[in-house]
Amino acid sequence: MKHLLLLLFLFTSYVIIAQDQNLRYEDYIYKNNIKTVQFHVDGLFTSYPIIELGSPSALLFSFDDIDGDTKNYTYTIVHCDMNWQPSNLAEMEYLDGFIEEWLDRFQFSFTAINPYTHYWLYLPNAKMNWLKSGNYLLKVYENEGDKTLAITRRFTVVEPLLRILPQMMRPAAPSKQRTHQEIDFIAENISKTEIRRPLQELKAVILQNGRWDSAIKDMPPYFVRNNQFIFDYQDRISFPAGKEFRDLDLRSLRFRSENIALIERFDGNYEVTLLKDLKRATDSYFQQQDINGQFVIESFDQDSLDHNLSNDYANVLFNLYSPEPLYDYDVYVYGELSDWHLDERFKMIYNPAVNGYVGKIRLKQGYYEYAYAVAPRNGKDRTPNLTEIEGNWHETENHYTIFIYYRPFGERYDRVIGVINFTSNF
Repeated sequence: MKHLLLLLFLFTSYVIIAQDQNLRYEDYIYKNNIKTVQFHVDGLFTSYPIIELGSPSALLFSFDDIDGDTKNYTYTIVHCDMNWQPSNLAEMEYLDGFIEEWLDRFQFSFTAINPYTHYWLYLPNAKMNWLKSGNYLLKVYENEGDKTLAITRRFTVVEPLLRILPQMMRPAAPSKQRTHQEIDFIAENISKTEIRRPLQELKAVILQNGRWDSAIKDMPPYFVRNNQFIFDYQDRISFPAGKEFRDLDLRSLRFRSENIALIERFDGNYEVTLLKDLKRATDSYFQQQDINGQFVIESFDQDSLDHNLSNDYANVLFNLYSPEPLYDYDVYVYGELSDWHLDERFKMIYNPAVNGYVGKIRLKQGYYEYAYAVAPRNGKDRTPNLTEIEGNWHETENHYTIFIYYRPFGERYDRVIGVINFTSNF
């Protein structure tokens, strides 16, 4: 009997490892047939997937399968620590309901030239809910034959015990005053929870425009004053300001928007060629409204109220003018449309015939924002660099998110007890 149980345990462990062989604890798409993944608070299309513990609100997750058929998809969620690694909690400690469920809500597209299947999911739901605050990873599997990863997405559940009061500051370093944005903030304890060792038990994480790759992490309070935790550092919570994002208005495939040069239809596909983009690193700041690198699915061509089912897909050709290649760098189209990754599917190739970098990306009709990022071709540090092509200007409007994590002495997981979203010009 003991040998049987051991074999069963080893087999189960092997199956889990095989399923999660390429698992990344971040937003990632593992299959080329998956497009247009969105995850936000229901009804707030440009919000981040952050929700209060016990809130009546829900998160809405959705994606398209451009194979246009039906597949069996399942999902589960994993509780993570502040560094996005699995926490020490057992599933029964953070989950109320089933550990894994079928993703059974889907509809076929209509009027679209190339058919696709649109799937969606609300979290929490009657079959799966969370019991703890903290970071979570949503994992979606395709169950066709072998069970394989299809999508992972991060989200955060918060219990609001702290009120966060941010303030934009002039950068302390003179060399950064025209290119960076600095943040100080105070976290006030508005609950009856006693935080005994705040300098050891509290940590802040600050994001710019929802990007975890450039997050400033592991920031304890600088000092404590009465019921306030002061995060007043000099030149530590400072971000390159960047420029306002470039925009692509793909809401119509009948009429060209401002930066579209050509719309054609070949072999049942829309082919969209954009006007040449120019490098902006040395340009002066130009104020314009943007949504900080995100995208929204919408159409001017359809009367349907559900653009998730009626919008077409198009192959979009991006073109960045550059008389000479950047020999030491790879160039990428970058933004929420690439999951804020240097994704090979968004990598551009230098074409001397057009004096620039080109890249073709399949996108659903909507409004998109993007930037051009570079990374050293042979370097170990592959952090996206937007400064090389886009430049920085301190007046740029950016969106910031502050998370406060709390792990009391002896606790086995990181609670999230405060979150605030704000813009640099609030």
